[in-house]
Amino acid sequence: MVSAIALPRLMRIGAGASGLLPEVLSQLSLSRPFIVTDPYLAGSGRVEALVERLGPRGIAAAIFADTVPDPTVQSVEAALDALNRGEHDCVVGFGGGSPMDTAKAVAVLARHGGHMRDYKAPHLQDAPGLPIVAIPTTAGTGSEATRFTIVTDAETDEKMLCIGLAYLPVAALVDYELTLSKPKRLTADTGIDALTHAIEAYVSRRANPFADGFALTAMRAIAPNLRRVWTDPGDRAAREAMMLGATQAGIAFSNSSVALVHGMSRPIGAHFHVAHGLSNAMLLPAVTRFSVKAAPARYADCARAMGVASEQDGNEAACERLVAALIALNDDLDVPTPRSYGLDAERWSTLLPLMAQQALASGSPANNPVEPSADEIVALYREVWAG
Repeated sequence: MVSAIALPRLMRIGAGASGLLPEVLSQLSLSRPFIVTDPYLAGSGRVEALVERLGPRGIAAAIFADTVPDPTVQSVEAALDALNRGEHDCVVGFGGGSPMDTAKAVAVLARHGGHMRDYKAPHLQDAPGLPIVAIPTTAGTGSEATRFTIVTDAETDEKMLCIGLAYLPVAALVDYELTLSKPKRLTADTGIDALTHAIEAYVSRRANPFADGFALTAMRAIAPNLRRVWTDPGDRAAREAMMLGATQAGIAFSNSSVALVHGMSRPIGAHFHVAHGLSNAMLLPAVTRFSVKAAPARYADCARAMGVASEQDGNEAACERLVAALIALNDDLDVPTPRSYGLDAERWSTLLPLMAQQALASGSPANNPVEPSADEIVALYREVWAG
């Protein structure tokens, strides 16, 4: 079987990598960037510092800083309107998953037009939009190395997954120093998000040897360091490992796939506005326990890569240790259940059939070792609610 592999053309990884934006733009013969970011980063001075480096190279940038968490069709259209007011030859996504998702969507719409729903999976958008340069500020989404973006249709409360090479950045500047000031909740949620990417990429039915290597390496980086950055946000070595692990996990799932956790996570985010990483964290232990029976060797490999099982442990014991470790991780990082997070119980129960159908429609559950029925997904949602 031939595996289709796609990676950013250029990657710069390490302390200070974000400062190389002028050189990378010049190397790619780009000179009119449209920078997409969020209000926090714009107000922190980081965007200003990024732009100040461009002037001496004769690079004129425009800034859009009004992205929203879990970008919506409306917020993407606002960014597109701002881009169309100038003449830009590329889009720079600077921030976490939301600015990068917005940047990717805008880059495609700017060149191909239409509406975001036109690009929803199963549509495959390989014809390129504007070149995308990604500068992540959270160690979680791995979006700097993926061929996906997600935009919420607020009218239907649906998170639309959009797929294709058009969303793959041409360059990624991966600078762990940008994560040193991340708050604890964001550190935990994005860290578990990255761990979920790695695990799901490895156990996916679309796994392949290339993606496997990145997934296992990502788990080895993330698992021993997530509690460290939660306890000590200034732990530079742990922050560096987390940032690299998140990028490696992004490469893994972009060239394999995510699975049931992500399929179930998106409806929670769309209907209840729970951050993506947090909803993944809520689901990961229960979905893993549901799935291990179909791929015990693969899940055992995950347990060993994470350091929670040894080579001497049999696959069954290693799988048990993995599920126990994921439960303990959620406990240690104060991950709430949907109930303790304060979601409305009646609305949760009422929406479960729709959420299950939306999860299946996303396509991700079909990549899971166990392809669930709608009833099984509803049962998992109920289990996660109860905690």
